[in-house]
Amino acid sequence: MTSGQAAPAGSTQPPALTIDALGKKCPIPIIMLAEQINYVPLNAIVAVLADDPAAFTDIPAWCRLKSHHHVASYELPQRGWAIHVRRNY
Repeated sequence: MTSGQAAPAGSTQPPALTIDALGKKCPIPIIMLAEQINYVPLNAIVAVLADDPAAFTDIPAWCRLKSHHHVASYELPQRGWAIHVRRNY
């Protein structure tokens, strides 16, 4: 999935930005998200593509800690997840 593809079923908004963190171990996916989330408009969705099992739980925890919204996590057909985060501030 890239930023030009449609959002997964059940998502109301396509991602404004897709971060490809496939093959990277935590905390790299979270660091990439933290560095790039401010480049999208408020209330926009950032999709983090990750296959490290720690990212599946750590990114939603980061969202709670930083007051962003974990929208959903979608399994990717090849491996890993697309973890959708809504920028709240």
